[in-house]
Amino acid sequence: MTAVLLRDVDDADLEVFYEQQLEEEAVRRAQFPARDRDRFLTHWRTKVLGNPTGHFQTVTVDGEVAGNIVAWWQDDKRYIGYWFGQRFWGRGVGTAALRQFLQREVRPLYADSFVGNTASIRLLERCGFRQVGRDRDGDLEFVALRLDEDAADEG
Repeated sequence: MTAVLLRDVDDADLEVFYEQQLEEEAVRRAQFPARDRDRFLTHWRTKVLGNPTGHFQTVTVDGEVAGNIVAWWQDDKRYIGYWFGQRFWGRGVGTAALRQFLQREVRPLYADSFVGNTASIRLLERCGFRQVGRDRDGDLEFVALRLDEDAADEG
């Protein structure tokens, strides 16, 4: 296994994140539309990095930016989200990174994933999240997941 590490986000990472969120298969699986460069960078610089209660980390593999993991408060619940470049999929990077990130996060912790994104749902479940329901956003259906204090990591 390669070295998967988390570190603080720096401005140069945002360009890599921007390119990763343009990948067609990732957009299709997440059912989250890509943003144009200005909107993407503004969102990251103001909403993500500007959020004093947020927790955001760059994920690296052998020193190369593989993606990001973020957590934020919304409606009195703590949520987590992540995005990895497609060439890092299927290599255990998401599992290793998420397990590290969760060591510094509160419980309960929530996530939602497009119902068709089975790889993301499996990743969350491997790290102890359990399905707690379904949500809709227009025509799209999402699986709601929660990580409780006593959740066991499935290894």
